[in-house]
Amino acid sequence: MINQLRLIKLTQKVISFNSENPPGNELALSKFIEKDMRSLGIQVKTYAYAKNRPNVVATLKGSWPRANAAKAAILLTPHFDTVPIGKGWKHMPLGGQVSDGKLYGRGATDDKGNLASCMEVMRSLVEDQVRLNKDVIMAATVDEETGSHNGIIPLLEKKVLKPGFALVMDSDDGHAVTVQKGLIHARIQIFGRKAHGAYNWRGVNAIEIASRIINKLKALTWNYKKHPLLHGPTMNVGVIKGGDKVNMVCDFCEFALDTRFVPGMDSKVILKRIRSVIKSETDKFRIEIDDLQQPYEIDCQHPIVQTYVKTLNRMGCKAQIRGSEGATVMTFFKRRGIPAFATGFGAPGTAHTNDEYIYVKTLVRGTQALEQFIKEYDAL
Repeated sequence: MINQLRLIKLTQKVISFNSENPPGNELALSKFIEKDMRSLGIQVKTYAYAKNRPNVVATLKGSWPRANAAKAAILLTPHFDTVPIGKGWKHMPLGGQVSDGKLYGRGATDDKGNLASCMEVMRSLVEDQVRLNKDVIMAATVDEETGSHNGIIPLLEKKVLKPGFALVMDSDDGHAVTVQKGLIHARIQIFGRKAHGAYNWRGVNAIEIASRIINKLKALTWNYKKHPLLHGPTMNVGVIKGGDKVNMVCDFCEFALDTRFVPGMDSKVILKRIRSVIKSETDKFRIEIDDLQQPYEIDCQHPIVQTYVKTLNRMGCKAQIRGSEGATVMTFFKRRGIPAFATGFGAPGTAHTNDEYIYVKTLVRGTQALEQFIKEYDAL
């Protein structure tokens, strides 16, 4: 049985560990998760693909023959790195303070509340001696906030994780997120020529070129099929760097472009159009792709999706089928042919913000429903 007080204390405990990424400070929390899971007497292994950044994989083995139980396994996968804390908090960012039904702290919603939920479910199943047919795996991963290159990606590529179904624990309000946009994170580097600011005609100003390119990119229109669960494609310039001094013509400017696109759109076509816009202003440029993820979608009528939604609604969670404008690690399961969708019990709109929080009631009720869903998945 889910223990409400223990779940709250566990959430406060994992929030108390600083696991900001960057820089990738997950080691202490990883050790805590490993120790906590080992205390259950289940199989626990760690996998590190970068120094001091171990992923923790805990497996509660089912009663079916080993190969069958593993092949049909359900995977719960939260991440435990967070974005940087930043300044301007009213509540202690690592304090886990509870006030007016909200539990505050960096990662409360993204993604330590969901981590604690998964850990409590694993403990409850063991304590209650629930006899399941299929394996239940919890993979708590690092590096999600900077691309998962040391987390879920290598765990899947090296076939450490080969579940029958994956539940990505990285969302809000218990909803089933069945579709998400693709993303392209690119740095556009523009090269100019230095000159004295008083004789600017002698130089080539990379900042001015970049500004014209940005305006053209923002004016682009796209042909795409509207999706009932998603807004249309977007572009956002998140970072811009350039220039040495006010009285110098800038010879280098870089801006970071975040492009989100819906299912049916081709990332190669998008990149070709971006390149064409840049070339209309300059031939001296470079595009660095930092991340490229394709859109992902699972059929809303998939039996596992329907079972999840019905289970949570029956238990008072009011779950709906939703789409995600942002990216979760769902897309990486698509490459392996593993059905997946995302859920979680965070508070909408609080991830990555100051005074991030999670509703205690949602966390507790969602965790109870998650345990019940695992039992019902086991019977499918």
